[in-house]
Amino acid sequence: MSALPTGGATPAAGGMIPVAGGVIPELFRGLFDDAAVFPPGNLPVAEAVPAHRAHRAAWYAEAVGPFLCGVGRLGELAAVVAGGTATAGDAAFRVGLVLPGGSAELAQALAAAAPFELAGVELATRDAAEAVAELDRLLPPDVPAAVELPRELLRGDGLDAVLDVLVDSAYRAKFRTGGLVAEAFPDEEELAAFLTGCAQRGLPYKCTAGLHNAVRHTDRETGFEHHGFLNVLLAAQETDPAAAAAVLAERDGETLAKAVLALTDRQVTVIRNSFTAFGTCSIAEPLGDLAALGLLSSPSPLHQEDR
Repeated sequence: MSALPTGGATPAAGGMIPVAGGVIPELFRGLFDDAAVFPPGNLPVAEAVPAHRAHRAAWYAEAVGPFLCGVGRLGELAAVVAGGTATAGDAAFRVGLVLPGGSAELAQALAAAAPFELAGVELATRDAAEAVAELDRLLPPDVPAAVELPRELLRGDGLDAVLDVLVDSAYRAKFRTGGLVAEAFPDEEELAAFLTGCAQRGLPYKCTAGLHNAVRHTDRETGFEHHGFLNVLLAAQETDPAAAAAVLAERDGETLAKAVLALTDRQVTVIRNSFTAFGTCSIAEPLGDLAALGLLSSPSPLHQEDR
């Protein structure tokens, strides 16, 4: 993994490169939700909490979203948070609830999350309408939520049906872009269909899994085809599936970096209103990738073990 550079800021282009001091460009603010305790990172909660607090106190804190946690580990998380030392920049521990068991877990999870600042809920379901109804009934109005359906239900007419339910709700969509087996990674056409379906409706979404590197690539160890988060960011502004698939297929980091630098402020707003965040088990890797591509500079090196 590349460490972030310590030298002066890269010359500005398109308003995207930060000034010296490590200011985070708008395109990357709040983009990286901390999924350190989830696979493949699987960091113990006792280690993940101080690491998250360090992220929230670091120069790159504006890039870091909430700490993601499943309902089954909230008790352990509460004990670790209570026993630790809060930083000035993160006195309230912000948690995003991840509920793979669907709306049946929602009431219990909301009660168990009382010790934290609830940053959002991510609800997996096989019935979008039922999930929306339960979120409407139980979720505090100031708490955002994202609804995830299995990918097999989002193929063909199923995608339009689900997105139509969500666009009439207060909630984002969530899409799984990877996992622990090759079949968990959608190809360019499948992901493009989701992205453009959301773009056509003005429906925001987040992604999860397999997306912590900037550029599309084939993993040398597993052979899995990973999407790059820069590819997804750039494809988020497309409404044509073929155009989005072409962006998702791009494997040249320099080409993607040039496209990022050419974005206007309006394009950045469109992109981030669509693609709001993704979960990553490493915060260091995506930041290191951005630095290596000349899209981010820091006042000091980022040192963190690979996860």
